[in-house]
Amino acid sequence: MKLENLETEKVNRDSYNIDRISTYEMVKIINHEDHRVAEAIEKILPTLATVIDRISERYNKGGRLIYLGAGTSGRLGILDAAELVPTFGIDATRVVGLIAGGHSAMFQAVEGIEDSTVAAQKELKNLCLSSMDTVIAIAASGRTPYCLGGLSFANTMGSLTVALTCVAESEMGKLADYELNPIVGPETITGSTRMKAGTAQKMVLNTLSTGVMIRAGKIYHNLMIDVLPTNEKLTQRAQRIIVTTTGVSLATAQIALLQAKNEVPTAITMLKTGKNYTQVKELLKEKNGQISQVLADD
Repeated sequence: MKLENLETEKVNRDSYNIDRISTYEMVKIINHEDHRVAEAIEKILPTLATVIDRISERYNKGGRLIYLGAGTSGRLGILDAAELVPTFGIDATRVVGLIAGGHSAMFQAVEGIEDSTVAAQKELKNLCLSSMDTVIAIAASGRTPYCLGGLSFANTMGSLTVALTCVAESEMGKLADYELNPIVGPETITGSTRMKAGTAQKMVLNTLSTGVMIRAGKIYHNLMIDVLPTNEKLTQRAQRIIVTTTGVSLATAQIALLQAKNEVPTAITMLKTGKNYTQVKELLKEKNGQISQVLADD
């Protein structure tokens, strides 16, 4: 499909005179267009749920989550990858963000590199990509060569492949096992996919990665329980989480955290089940770290 025929490249008639109106009217138009993003994502929720489950199957067996993209799309993937590590206490090797042009492209555009179909392949080879990994290629247009090359290589390795786009029937979607494509329509500023398309990609990635982390046992109720108590503030937070989820006193929570070797999920499960450290570790391993599943069987 020609670039000018893509939904993201068409002229938005509702904002056609945006340079001739008051600033208040301008921001009202932008805000109105942004409302379309959540509506577009709502339409793909069944597929998004399936993708989360499929990724979780691999991730919980040791697979990695790998994002790749160019420009804004690549930056959003790296941002999501970077935020998962401190938020959920995971090993930095379990989630990887790749951007066309490398690290410097995070801050300054690297012209031409996104047109290479082999660049992503080389980077994925360097990561020793396996069938347990998931590759999520991100591009609003659904046709970026960097992403197409990465998806093609990932398919040959048996990895799960996902295309995150903002157009219908994209080239990337035809290559991937699954396509997530919230159709947000023409941008407020024609072709500026850092706007609605970028917002949609960010929202989808937030939901997707959070869902995978929930299925990996990083959440109990709606609390981030894999706090690493590496300083006084985080130690206090860990203790408060234990108090909140178990109803014990602060003093009891402090003792439990020590007995659980500073592992908050383990401390909570020990208090909830009355079992010792070794027993609880085995139970959590069997249930992919999900406390609610352990308690359901207790």
